[in-house]
Amino acid sequence: MADRIPPGTSVSRGDTHTLRFVLSLPHPQERVWLALTTPGGLRGWLAEAQVLESRLGGEVALRWLTTQPPTVVSGTVTAWDVERIVEYTVEAYGRMRFDLEPGGGPAATALLFVNEFRGTDDFRLDRLAGWHDHFLYLAESLDGRPADWPAWSRERRQDLRDQYEARDFGAT
Repeated sequence: MADRIPPGTSVSRGDTHTLRFVLSLPHPQERVWLALTTPGGLRGWLAEAQVLESRLGGEVALRWLTTQPPTVVSGTVTAWDVERIVEYTVEAYGRMRFDLEPGGGPAATALLFVNEFRGTDDFRLDRLAGWHDHFLYLAESLDGRPADWPAWSRERRQDLRDQYEARDFGAT
């Protein structure tokens, strides 16, 4: 696994999967919050926010730039606690929750991410690799190097997927 981001875990019950990632980011909580909740921040590591109403119940439409043609998913902001919690629930990607806490210093943030969705076991492995890949982009973006989406390739993500498959994160 890419050392900068610890591997995610998953728990499955039938075709419902819950993925978890715990990240320690050497950046202030306010900066991480902006990366998770603003169009410019999201574009640097996740997707282009075509619509983002920054409030509980707000509309969200994300355009994934790693698919050809780009995939657009719509949904709702289902949790919003400024600089602490944001949750987007979108079609096909399910519930994506980001919890932020101070990370052991004024310039550090702990991020707990949970993604709940339905799908096959192969889809679960794809998601683990996909989120791991996006969190690598998040770390790079926070360091001042936002994703260069036209240069994106499937190789890193496939390598991550192969590693997750080898770790055998089977349903529990």
